[in-house]
Amino acid sequence: MTQKWIVAIIFTIPALLCSFLLSAQPVPAQQHHPMTFFVTSATIGKGGDLGGLAGADAHCQALATAVGAGNHTWHAYLSTQARGDQPAINARDRIGQGPWYNAKGEMIAHGLADLHGDTLELARLGNNVNKLTALTEKGDIVPGLNDNPNPEDRKWAYASTHPNSDRHEMLTGSHTDGRAYTEAKDHTCNNWTSSAPGNGKTIQGNTGPAAQVGLSDRNGGRNGSWNSAHATRGCSQDDLAFSHGVGLFYCFAVN
Repeated sequence: MTQKWIVAIIFTIPALLCSFLLSAQPVPAQQHHPMTFFVTSATIGKGGDLGGLAGADAHCQALATAVGAGNHTWHAYLSTQARGDQPAINARDRIGQGPWYNAKGEMIAHGLADLHGDTLELARLGNNVNKLTALTEKGDIVPGLNDNPNPEDRKWAYASTHPNSDRHEMLTGSHTDGRAYTEAKDHTCNNWTSSAPGNGKTIQGNTGPAAQVGLSDRNGGRNGSWNSAHATRGCSQDDLAFSHGVGLFYCFAVN
């Protein structure tokens, strides 16, 4: 054996031993964050009448409790409009400070500014609300635009018996910045207490009760906004179904 081979072996053996020891080190388990955000898997079933903010919050809390996440305080992502001596309430002011994670431990947003794109840079980056991350409390994807299309899926009678039909509209009553509307026109189904039908055959033709909705799959509605894409045709369960909604909404853990 030549001197060169001996030198090569002397330097190679320690390197191989070091590599083996490093590869044998246990890989630390990836931290799994508890769920602090979800889309309601079930509708209350009364159109825009959610029992007010209190009823919507209770719905969030009940669904979270059913999957073992009741140790958090849950609030619905909903704004209300000023009515009489009652001031407006902004959805963004009801949901804590973040960060928020879905049922699979994926981060939705680090904080309120990230969630709403409060600066040009944050707006450019966007949050992580989309079809694959805006999951229900059970970890399921919410059926979105073009999923299992059917001419009848704009009717509540069909949507109520076909859970895989498009239901990507989320009630919010909010602008894209998460704040309430200040005009007199209804954007919150009378602050989530009305299931009254609209007075038009289309969304554009309705001047009566309505709700502003976002799209959990970020698909459609002109701007594809997760929290403020367009209005509904009215506040009845049929009106919500007309534009592919069933009365679902976002829930956030406050703590």
